[in-house]
Amino acid sequence: MGQGLRATFAIVRKDLTAEVRSKELVSALLVFSLLVVLIFNFALELDKAARENVAAGVLWVTFTFAGTLGLNRAFAAEKDRGSFDGLLLAPVDRAAIYFGKLIGALIFMLTVEAIVIPVFSLLYNINLFRPLLLLVVLLGTFGYTVVGTLLASMAMHTRARDVMLPILLFPVAIPVIIAAVKASAGILLASDWGEIAPWINLLVVYDTIFIAIAYMVFDYLVEE
Repeated sequence: MGQGLRATFAIVRKDLTAEVRSKELVSALLVFSLLVVLIFNFALELDKAARENVAAGVLWVTFTFAGTLGLNRAFAAEKDRGSFDGLLLAPVDRAAIYFGKLIGALIFMLTVEAIVIPVFSLLYNINLFRPLLLLVVLLGTFGYTVVGTLLASMAMHTRARDVMLPILLFPVAIPVIIAAVKASAGILLASDWGEIAPWINLLVVYDTIFIAIAYMVFDYLVEE
């Protein structure tokens, strides 16, 4: 257990150190996310009430595509450098590799979201700094990253990996995306707790189930 934790955090440290030196992944995700937010802002010239109706959808479209782009770039770079194959040869539980990559991807995503949310709030004139909404963002991002990390580790071994990941990921991630959008919209529109709670419960259940599935099947998925 101790060796697995050390291996997990060693992988996280490696990914963070590489990103601090290159600044390629987070900067690319940030530019992409801000462009999407700006495009929707100018395309949807709506009043405040109408913007609140579409804000949740725009927000999660931004996070979803940015997350997919980030996972593709991160794992493609690992494959091209051969470093992921080196990780698989290391004498550690492969679950530690998965959790290390997951935590790294989650940190990158949350960093981008921490910058995008204030910009989104300013452009759309909507207060997104609500504790319950931030909890939904955290749960939704975690669920999407859990599945995305698992499938990206499999898709990177294919020739059409840039196309394969979205094809594999979006159908599996539909429940977490829908739940995140519905919960976020309910919070922004001040809906009753009874309308919001089922979607938050779905996010929690989804995250729990897929983190368990990833732990069990990661070793088999990365076998070529």
